[in-house]
Formats: sequence, structure tokens, C-alpha cells
Amino acid sequence: MPQLMTVEELGQYLRFNKRTIYRLLKEGRIPAIKIGNKWRFPQGVIDDWLRDKMGGAKARILVIDDDEFVRSIFKETLVDEGHTVITAASSAEGIEYVEQGNIDMVFLDLKMPDMEGAEVLKHIRATVPELPVTIITGYPDSEMMARALQYGPIGVMQKPFDSTAIVTAVNSLLFAAQARGSPV
Repeated sequence: MPQLMTVEELGQYLRFNKRTIYRLLKEGRIPAIKIGNKWRFPQGVIDDWLRDKMGGAKARILVIDDDEFVRSIFKETLVDEGHTVITAASSAEGIEYVEQGNIDMVFLDLKMPDMEGAEVLKHIRATVPELPVTIITGYPDSEMMARALQYGPIGVMQKPFDSTAIVTAVNSLLFAAQARGSPV
């Protein structure tokens, strides 16, 4: 039996707010089933729907993390999906890539040895304010995270995670960009 998600669970899975999900339901743009008076979403069907929607959209993704394993799992996973992945082992290197431009989204480790992730996010927002940034962290409730939130909306990806979570996060960001009419 397929795993069925509620509206709230789907919102967390796709990183969408409930209003967006209800709008997609109203417009008939998202696969769902109604059980009683509640909407349910089969996870496998949602994954297929995202892949179909994102079929032609490929992104240039920057991963800033001092952990070589994290950088390699992002690179292997996303290159297999057809994306271009640039990795940076230090905050300074990541900032340089952002300043060079032509990045569609950033995955940023919160705890970096050379510069805290919140400070890197501040530089990113000053350079490209609309660039989607997802913080990858094992410390989602930390003071560092509170500082990062001062610099505007961000996605959060809690460690540990797997390749499915990476693909879902990227596809959600791409879908949101498409919905806003932003080029990827």
C-alpha cells in the first residue's frame, strides 16, 4: 500500500505552505485522492509528478559544505538528475562562486570552520537577494539558525538526509521558481 501524506505532511515534504498546496488542488495541478473529506497524497505519485514537472528544468546548484562526504553525495545525486553541481569546501570559496553569478540555488552548511553559515547567507543576500538558499544542518534549533533566519526566508534540510531528500528539495525549489515565472 502506498504511503499517503496529509496536506501538512506534503507541505513539509515539498517545502510548500498549505495555501500553495490548496491552490494547486483547486487548480487541479497536483495529484491527490480524497478520503472522506480529507485530501491525501501518495508519495510515489507525488515523486513521479515532480519528476514530470521538472523534466526539462535543470539547475546550476552550489553546495557549500566543509564535509567532503556531504559535497560528494550532493554532486553524485544531482549530476545523475542532470543538474550542474559546483561544490565549495569553504565559506570564502562559496562566496566567490556566488559573486561570479550564474547560480540557481545554494545548499549551505550552517556550521563551517572559516565563517558561520549565517554570515555566508548575509553575503549571499547582499549579492543576489532572490537566490534560493537551503541551510543543511544538524542544528536546526540552534542560535546559529536563529541568526541565519534574520537574513530572510530559507529552506532547511536537517542532517542526516538521503539522496531522495536532496532530489525532493531541488525539485521543490525548481517548481516554486516555475510557479513564480522565474527562469532556472
